[in-house]
Amino acid sequence: MRKSILIVVVMALLAGCKGNSDPSEWSSKKIDHWFEKGEWLGDWKVSPDSSIDRRAFAVSWFSNRERWEKAFAFLRENDPDMLEIRRYDIDGDNLYATVSEYMTKNEEDALYEAHRKYIDIQYVGAGRELIGIAPLSGKKETLEAYDDSRDIEFFTVSKGENRPAIPDRFFILFPHDAHRPGLKDGENSPVRKIVVKVRVD
Repeated sequence: MRKSILIVVVMALLAGCKGNSDPSEWSSKKIDHWFEKGEWLGDWKVSPDSSIDRRAFAVSWFSNRERWEKAFAFLRENDPDMLEIRRYDIDGDNLYATVSEYMTKNEEDALYEAHRKYIDIQYVGAGRELIGIAPLSGKKETLEAYDDSRDIEFFTVSKGENRPAIPDRFFILFPHDAHRPGLKDGENSPVRKIVVKVRVD
């Protein structure tokens, strides 16, 4: 009898450990603790924006840890001012970065967009802009249908929030995050940005 009880207890403990290893089953408190501890950042001294979907990130991180580690290593090890304006293949089409320079736009000249194949890490290395963020569920009118070759679609949303993007902060934008980057923050001004594209498996 005691042996049977012991077996049941051990099995329950193992089941609990297995559940705890899946971030999709973690409590919000555990997600926040893991995220705010920040070990996943390595030594990159830039803060994640509070808009980031922490649970979605945790699930993706533990599913593709090596890919995410390479992404943050690229950001940590490269000075944005020293990078050429081009694409950088980190792991082929699974993981790459683009460096661009542009003038920020007026709101009426910018569109909300979303991707299906990639998650964006967006980091303004020089300058400042606003990034509009809204849930994809709030999509209203499609302005440009999804283009598979470019992995992008454009549309309007019912309501979005403009968040400041500056060199001490980065954003992670998932396929369910509609976003409108490159907006002016005050006056139109130049920006240098790195976008790391992390493929969704």
